[in-house]
Amino acid sequence: MRRPRWITPRGVLALSGWAALAATLLPAGGPLRVALTAAFLLVCPGLALLLRARPTPAPLAVRPGRTATAALVVALSTSASLLVAVPLFLGGAFTVARALAVLAALTTALVLLPRRRRAVPEQWKRAPEEHGPQGSEQRRAAAPGPGRSGSPPGTPSGTPSGRRTVRRRAGGLSVAVLLLLSTACAGALTSSGRPLTADPEPSDTPGRLGTPGPTDQPAAPGPWHQVFRDDFDGTTLNASDWVTCYDWVLGGGCTNAGNGEEEWYQPGQVEVSDGVLTLNAQRGKQHGSDGRTYPWASGMVSTGRDSYSGTPRHTFTYGYFAAAVNVPAEPAGFFPAFWLIPAATRGTPPELDIAEFPNTNQYLDMNLHWRTPDGNDAHVGRRYGPAEFASGYHVLALDWERDSVTWYVDGVERFKVTDPSQVPNVAMELVINLAVGYLQSPPPTVDTAQLHVQWVGVWQH
Repeated sequence: MRRPRWITPRGVLALSGWAALAATLLPAGGPLRVALTAAFLLVCPGLALLLRARPTPAPLAVRPGRTATAALVVALSTSASLLVAVPLFLGGAFTVARALAVLAALTTALVLLPRRRRAVPEQWKRAPEEHGPQGSEQRRAAAPGPGRSGSPPGTPSGTPSGRRTVRRRAGGLSVAVLLLLSTACAGALTSSGRPLTADPEPSDTPGRLGTPGPTDQPAAPGPWHQVFRDDFDGTTLNASDWVTCYDWVLGGGCTNAGNGEEEWYQPGQVEVSDGVLTLNAQRGKQHGSDGRTYPWASGMVSTGRDSYSGTPRHTFTYGYFAAAVNVPAEPAGFFPAFWLIPAATRGTPPELDIAEFPNTNQYLDMNLHWRTPDGNDAHVGRRYGPAEFASGYHVLALDWERDSVTWYVDGVERFKVTDPSQVPNVAMELVINLAVGYLQSPPPTVDTAQLHVQWVGVWQH
């Protein structure tokens, strides 16, 4: 069976960047994703640059000094990566996917764009010692010069037709230009917050991560009026709006034992400053009032009760719920969530998960739980991503109506449930928490993590 024409060393090199970009769809930290990305960044841009600059098409393997050549390839790749990443970072537009896209387009262009080649005398391909003392003189004599080429002017050696060469050059140039234009268009779109891999726009406020638009107005059809708002402008958590534990608090802290989590929530892990609510997870033994010892302390806020028999701060039945959230940079072992739980039963179902990030900062889970007539817990949901949720604030929202529930990410509808039998109709409390150890523990090298919230709002009709 004949091998397809594009399966050549240069064809593989041209596609290497796009393979690395596709690997970003895999779970963060996965071995295949890490291997493909690292191999591309360390080798492929530099190899494309070196092949482009070399005066002859002879393969690297026949030349001496392979170690030096390999070092040069790595150095060129590193330089190219820095030249792409630094301007993106300084312009507030850096994401891994965007940098990979630019480098992939650059590598493909370097490989596909044709260049004029001169004929290579056979004796050039042998090691210098094979030529003897007269080798250099022979090479100078054999080197092509003006008027020495056996091909017509403007036609590379070995091509049967200058016309075919022109077509090949035009085709390669067209492919390269299209790739570069598609990368530029992708960069322009991702800065708007609209496509699947939406990235936040830079903020005008020094020291604070950007919030993409739309920011603090419902994306769902109105009319609306606001019934709850916190911009975290003070220096302490507003105790009239929030508590720092679940309704089943036993005193001195709480956890969610049903998930087998490893944190004990403490008020001291909740911080408000510079217009941002920060929930801090920190490694360290915590002795819970349930008699267990937990390896982590963390923070949460809820509009619920101070105690099991207390009165909730705020409950909501239907409405549009939104928050600007920036999740931890280290996802493994952490479970940030923005959700709604019933006030009366102090437990689920029903449950509305506006946004959950179980061991990921690239994918967002949207879930609805309800109790079936036979008493079982049923749920429906969808995962959205990948997106760089750790690189800035993203507006996560849910429109809860009597007969439907709709999820929004940065103002764009991403999921909708329209079965009225699945839609809850009970008063709910709002919860934002940073759980630890759900499904897996954090790596031993990670001792802290932070969940940042810039604002929270609730609107009703």
